[in-house]
Amino acid sequence: MPYILQTNHLTKTIGGKDLVNDVNLHVKKGEIYGFLGPNGAGKTTIMKMITNLWKPSGGNIEIFGEKLTPQSYEVLKRIGSIIEFPTFYDHMTGDENLRLHCEYMGYYNHGSVENALDLLNLTDAVNKPVKNYSLGMKERLGIARAILCKPELLILDEPTNGLDPAGMKQIRDLLKTLCTEYGITIMISSHILSEIESIADTVGVIHHGKMMNEISMNEIEEMSLAYVELSVVNTKTAAYVLSEKLGLTNFKIVADGEIRIYDNRVSTQKLSKALALNDVEVIAFGKKAETLEDYFLKMTAEVNR
Repeated sequence: MPYILQTNHLTKTIGGKDLVNDVNLHVKKGEIYGFLGPNGAGKTTIMKMITNLWKPSGGNIEIFGEKLTPQSYEVLKRIGSIIEFPTFYDHMTGDENLRLHCEYMGYYNHGSVENALDLLNLTDAVNKPVKNYSLGMKERLGIARAILCKPELLILDEPTNGLDPAGMKQIRDLLKTLCTEYGITIMISSHILSEIESIADTVGVIHHGKMMNEISMNEIEEMSLAYVELSVVNTKTAAYVLSEKLGLTNFKIVADGEIRIYDNRVSTQKLSKALALNDVEVIAFGKKAETLEDYFLKMTAEVNR
């Protein structure tokens, strides 16, 4: 399997505390890799090490088949990134900041700045000083700078922070386009599960500095269980009807008043009728399927036990 990025037993220790411990991470060429975990899980720490901002305490990083070292200048030229919140020269315009970045990178493709600003919907603000940009505009300018030099690998740490729902959708659509049409491999971190679920090909779940699992979204979809979610007033009576009247065994009481029925032998019509005939008051009733959120909560719950 051709990995454009992988870490081997990656560890970072500061002040005797392991921020990241023994992490093996694998990003395939041409995919969007969703790096998922709660705040403080170690996502930013790993991304700082991948972009050579921090040095590992143990293990190593391979990018484009080469081990990352402090002298990996050519490797880093092939990467675009936003780590934490992007910073700029506030007195300069968005256009000037991007042109300065091109000078720094030695990248002089005609029209690249204009194209990046257009992709991020910043053309109207091109001549405004960055100090007058909103939080969301600065975030978009950061992404424009990250993609400006046509990187092969794009590392984005929580790139939708500060964006409204329309802005978040714009970024999702842009990332899909960059991956499918421009062939850019993308690693994106987030603690917002719905954001990752909507764009990722593969998900890496990190918790308390340890990699819990790496799994493709296709695998999650294949193993996800469809179920009927039932909200009732009297849980015991409802459970009695399910087991004694309908002969169901594959159901679970997940909370008082909430039951998940995984047995597909009975139709929803028959289920509704049986509950009504036995005076079970139904508050809500619907078919659902396990999501990335269910998978994530299951993984992190195992650690917290």
